[in-house]
Amino acid sequence: MPLSLSRMALGALLALAGGAAIVWLTTSASLLGMFTQAVIYAIFALGVGLLLKQNGLVSFGHALFFGAAGYGMGVLLELRWMPAELALLAVLAAIAIGAFLIGLVIVRVPGIAFGMLTLAIGQMAYLLASRARGMTGGADGMGIAWPDTLFGVPQSVLLQPATLFMLAWALMVAVTCVLLWLLGTRFGAVTEAIRDNEERARFIGIRTTVPRALVYALSAVVTGLAGLLSALNTGFVSPESLHWSVSAITLLMVVVGGFRHPIGPIVGAIVYFLFKDLLGEWATHSMAIFGAALIAVIVFSPDGIVGAMRMLRRRLRYGPQTKKGSQP
Repeated sequence: MPLSLSRMALGALLALAGGAAIVWLTTSASLLGMFTQAVIYAIFALGVGLLLKQNGLVSFGHALFFGAAGYGMGVLLELRWMPAELALLAVLAAIAIGAFLIGLVIVRVPGIAFGMLTLAIGQMAYLLASRARGMTGGADGMGIAWPDTLFGVPQSVLLQPATLFMLAWALMVAVTCVLLWLLGTRFGAVTEAIRDNEERARFIGIRTTVPRALVYALSAVVTGLAGLLSALNTGFVSPESLHWSVSAITLLMVVVGGFRHPIGPIVGAIVYFLFKDLLGEWATHSMAIFGAALIAVIVFSPDGIVGAMRMLRRRLRYGPQTKKGSQP
């Protein structure tokens, strides 16, 4: 059932209070920086999870929009065509239009073929950024010359760890609320119907290509927002942000957290970064260990960590379910 606006507003306020509590309790600037990175990737994971949940499609190329947002911002600021605030909106608008046009073509392709197409498109962008040294700096990457003030906030204040974390956290909460509201509308119901049975949806008169392309574009915009936050956080963008491995890691976060649940991608991203930090000197083997954890999640809880927690809560509340006709 879709959440009511009052419950959603209450949840958003509680989430914002939780973010403020994290800032208050965290005394280490480096730890707060890690939390900021985790929240940025949580927004990235929300975009990938949206595509998987609503279209039933796996993308290995969503890093294209993550990296393109940083490169687009860097180029616009270097050319000084417009103020930085307008450039932010222009980058997101360009990502939305470009992803929608790409989506009109590739969402027609089912299953593995779709994933391979996204991988090919993403790797083309990665090679282009690596070789276009005059514009992007090539393999060395590109520094982003952010202005002294952004939306009236001085850079010295904006780049403080606490401010950056709260900005990323507030945007994560806002994106989650917008997606929850949108998926509770007729658009969400239509895209779920297309995902479950596209042929039947066509039979009852639903045009399936445009809604699927819109979901792809929306997921790209959410991912692009994460890319802009990452560019603000680091002041730098490199071709590595476009590489397919970034998409793959984010997809792992989505699966581990649980893509069927709205906050599943967020949980997966936060768990991934905390997991890497807790490994300490074993961090060089983090992907192997996280891969083993992924296998365990898929085998024992296909709905991810959030799904397992919900199942545990139901069992604690109602007790083990009995089969029909059996004695309690």
